[in-house]
Amino acid sequence: MAITNVTMRMDEELKAQLQELVSNLGMDMTTFFTLSAKQAVREQRIPFDITMRIPNAETLEAIAEVKAMKNDETLGKKYTDVDEMMREILK
Repeated sequence: MAITNVTMRMDEELKAQLQELVSNLGMDMTTFFTLSAKQAVREQRIPFDITMRIPNAETLEAIAEVKAMKNDETLGKKYTDVDEMMREILK
């Protein structure tokens, strides 16, 4: 099997972080990219999830509500006992 070179551009800091990670795992960058390419070809898919997990409007509203409650203790009640909280919820 003939070997070929692949040239790519990557953020310098990301490259350093990846080099450290793969080194800690006992491999070099070439081994990492070859391993990733072989798995992608074998599985016929990108071997990890690529998603856009952007919160929807309802989730963003809930996040804002929690932040407001954290900043203003009069907007909610804090519990240190789950059983007490469940009793109040089920009333």
